[in-house]
Amino acid sequence: MSIPLDLSLPTLPGRPDDSHKGSFGSVLIVAGSRGMSGAASLAGLGALRGGAGLVTVAVPAGIQGVVASVEPSYLTFALPEDADGRISRLAAGQILSRSQDVTAVAIGPGWGKSADLVELARFLYTNVAGPLVVDADALNALAESPGGFPQAPESAARIVTPHPGEFARLTKTDTKTVQRDRETLAAEFAREKRVIVVLKGHRTVITNGEKAAVNTTGNSGMATGGTGDVLTGLITALLAQGMAPFCAAQLAAHLHGLAGDLAATELGKPGMIASDLPRYLGQAWRQTGGT
Repeated sequence: MSIPLDLSLPTLPGRPDDSHKGSFGSVLIVAGSRGMSGAASLAGLGALRGGAGLVTVAVPAGIQGVVASVEPSYLTFALPEDADGRISRLAAGQILSRSQDVTAVAIGPGWGKSADLVELARFLYTNVAGPLVVDADALNALAESPGGFPQAPESAARIVTPHPGEFARLTKTDTKTVQRDRETLAAEFAREKRVIVVLKGHRTVITNGEKAAVNTTGNSGMATGGTGDVLTGLITALLAQGMAPFCAAQLAAHLHGLAGDLAATELGKPGMIASDLPRYLGQAWRQTGGT
């Protein structure tokens, strides 16, 4: 089934001069594990550079100090952890309570894998009332969820951000099959699960099953660990500012790739690392029309 392509970028969120931090929403990012503090930090930086008014990064207690030391502009919150430094299922109630006080939530970057996390991912997916971005290990957890991929509450926006390998696990296929027909498979999954799919990679596909956009920014210098975490934070920040889910995902993919293009121009593709992207997001905003 062919679906129409959206070729125009959405209108950027407004930034009136008489605003305050509450005007631009609040983000909660649930991320990280022992040895994966960088994923949490990068997602937090992506959300800050995405324009959110307030960003909180919730992490296992053992890495809170590390994540907090990376950037003073976001808040951190310590969660119960298991013996291996991963978020425990005992954190579910605290996360859900915190989610009720923010505008948008993201889960998954740097989680690792455990039975607790399979349970936690399903609980949050089905219970968080607001917009939720699901990335990385939270996607892998949902792929292993008993009973299959869950359905979200009727009115709750869900954005999933798989790379081809993660999408293959979600759809019980293989990466080669995914790469042969990215747009069709992403649209079918989006329609069936009532989600926005951001299928990452060269020419990232964004679709809700009824329409699609194919991102044209970005380059091979971004093929390095952590760039997807920045994108997760960026999408969540745009959701927090009130953008419609499809529009938030489309604009985030564009800004993310453009930041990568700007970084590549100055640094060269081989020398790029994920933490370069937040540093170039300001320029990306300006080139896209942000003030």
